[in-house]
Amino acid sequence: MQPRISALDTVAAATSDPGRDQPWADLGLKADEYAKIREILGRRPTSSELAMYSVMWSEHCSYKSSKVHLKQFSEIPQETPAGAMLAGIGENAGVIDVGQGYAVTFKVESHNHPSYVEPYQGAATGIGGIVRDILAMGARPVAVMDPLRFGPLDAPDTHRVLPGIVAGVGGYGNCLGLPNIGGEAVFDASYLGNPLVNALCVGVLRHEDLHLAKASGAGNQVILYGARTGGDGIGGVSVLASETFDADGPAKRPSVQVGDPFMEKLLIECTLEIFAAGLVAGIQDLGGAGLSCATSELASAGDGGMHVELDRVPLRDSTLAPEEILMSESQERMMAVVEPGDVEAFMAICAKWDVEAVVVGEVTDTGRLEIDWHGERVVDVPPRSVAHDGPTYERPFARPSWQDALQADRAEALARPTTGAELRETLLRLVASPNLCDKSWITDQYDRYVRGNTVLAQPSDSGMVRIDEETNLGVAVSTDCNGRFAKLDPYTGARLALAESYRNVATGGATPLAISDCLNFGSPEDPDVMWQFAEACRGLKEGCLELGIPVTGGNVSLYNQTGETAILPTPVVAVLGVIEDVTLRTPTGWRSVEGDDPGESVVLLGETREELSGSEWAHVVHGHLGGLPPQVDLAAEKSLAELLRAAAGGAAGLLTSAHDVSDGGLAQTLAESALSNMCGVRVDLSEVAGGDPFVALFAESAGRAVVTVDHDDLGALLALAAEHGVPATPLGRTGGDELVVDGAFELNLLKLRSAWIATLPAALGGELGVIA
Repeated sequence: MQPRISALDTVAAATSDPGRDQPWADLGLKADEYAKIREILGRRPTSSELAMYSVMWSEHCSYKSSKVHLKQFSEIPQETPAGAMLAGIGENAGVIDVGQGYAVTFKVESHNHPSYVEPYQGAATGIGGIVRDILAMGARPVAVMDPLRFGPLDAPDTHRVLPGIVAGVGGYGNCLGLPNIGGEAVFDASYLGNPLVNALCVGVLRHEDLHLAKASGAGNQVILYGARTGGDGIGGVSVLASETFDADGPAKRPSVQVGDPFMEKLLIECTLEIFAAGLVAGIQDLGGAGLSCATSELASAGDGGMHVELDRVPLRDSTLAPEEILMSESQERMMAVVEPGDVEAFMAICAKWDVEAVVVGEVTDTGRLEIDWHGERVVDVPPRSVAHDGPTYERPFARPSWQDALQADRAEALARPTTGAELRETLLRLVASPNLCDKSWITDQYDRYVRGNTVLAQPSDSGMVRIDEETNLGVAVSTDCNGRFAKLDPYTGARLALAESYRNVATGGATPLAISDCLNFGSPEDPDVMWQFAEACRGLKEGCLELGIPVTGGNVSLYNQTGETAILPTPVVAVLGVIEDVTLRTPTGWRSVEGDDPGESVVLLGETREELSGSEWAHVVHGHLGGLPPQVDLAAEKSLAELLRAAAGGAAGLLTSAHDVSDGGLAQTLAESALSNMCGVRVDLSEVAGGDPFVALFAESAGRAVVTVDHDDLGALLALAAEHGVPATPLGRTGGDELVVDGAFELNLLKLRSAWIATLPAALGGELGVIA
């Protein structure tokens, strides 16, 4: 817990005692920021005001180093291929129209630093926080996802954090009854000491149910409801996520929030009933920065005034000082703005769900946020100055001096296998590597099918859920990022992340509509890191313009580094798409082939080039990172996606499976497709990559997918591909119990499966996560 700032310090005292020393530096503020606060107020801040500004002006809450680059996302047209974007950047989460009167809200955020300090609670409260963001938009949360990054699998600290993080994600989400439909688990040395825990949630609402975070209407009542406020999380994510970790651990260790998923479940159902009764004029969840954030953001987005009696806030710890109450990031809390005539009905619903609720204030027309404690005024500030008008830094950035040498060190020059036996052993080594191996050790701890509407889940390319049981309308979501590609070229790496998530949604048969992002980078005070960040933002903006999809919102997580070692730049991109009828989705794996069944034709869509830099082959076999990442042709990606959707259902209905080609190349795609239902394949690669089997199998060129069709439909698929301008190469047929590459090798599926599934259990054994 952070030390108390002072004894009670009122606005009157701040005016009469302007020279009092204040611990602004200890709270993460810079000298010029403290001076700016004094200029805004025309006096020194009270201790409570100082607490509010310190958390709201933190990197995590104010985006002070990133917003100069993020603003370019507003240049993207704010509409999707399906229609309007109902709420976008600046709201708790983006909301998009998906047809039939439905809207979907989704967002991805980070809880990286708290999850290093306390893996279980850090990850659990990351899920809880993103779920409340979705709930605050008026939506019912329907699914979650978890893009994760860890240090090397054999590192002791990975064994410390990974089980707890996975248990936290699963424990909280499972208790809420939310299916976990996808995500990633990636291992790299740069994440040692700084794991990434990104959490995504999807929610569904009718158009008329949309709610925004604003406090309007003088006299309307401000109600705090949910869990009581405690000392957990004081200065939590807002301070912790704005601080670089030293090699021996975090320099600051604020209390990590403690989650209670059963309270959150009650809060969800209570809030949805309140929405249904039409009792809310404005609403905000309490996450990072707690009451400081909720009060200032609601007031500044509304009529600009609010008065709060802090004494009324229900406490778990009666010794908390006012500044601690304002900074606490205790979980499972919401703040609603309610018309006076609706307060009684609001309270009745809360009582029904056993959710504590208290009127703590009211909306005013003063243009000030005024907070009293024991009859004394402890906060009197312009709310926008706290919530929206924080500092903006144009951090210096420049292309790193080492970038040219890195890009010149091409993986294409590395020694490669030449014989069939060497190719076979390379494939076995790659499928057993931490990034490409079976992730069931993780995903089996998640309930992927609760609620009964999960259509696709990990290890499918995307997660898919049905949102209307009568029409079978559904949505698909995918997250992706290859940090090695982003290190080689952050502009291209961000576009590749966008392209793969876009492609993954399309392989299931959905139409990609919009993105949310979680931009994980090192210290913004390092010009090299800021260059990476600026280039990634530029790549995302231009990529979205080319694909015709908007950025609905997202998150920035900076200071992800240990000492001087920054993580690989990791701009995680989540793409959401819509599918009119989930019964027409395309599965990822091949169907079983038995008896006289002739199998299905296997076709590679897209062009394979000799692109090996940043690949899993270079990483696993040579420990190498250098060269240029694969090329990105977003026009070709768009054509491929249109082909995949056209062939998936409706009048065409050609595809029996579709799986994108990405990490590990064609070899990994063939392996995963075969292992899905233990159905073998025989392929001829003579028409791929100029007949070079190594490049054909292990290059990681973008814009590709492997599909299957009934043999009688092969001609129709090739014609449809030609119509869409997508290269299509027949490879062979499914069947048997081996993966056979003509002229190179034969590999029994049982041996392949044994290599694929053994890695995580062998490394982690029985280290299932437990509540710490």
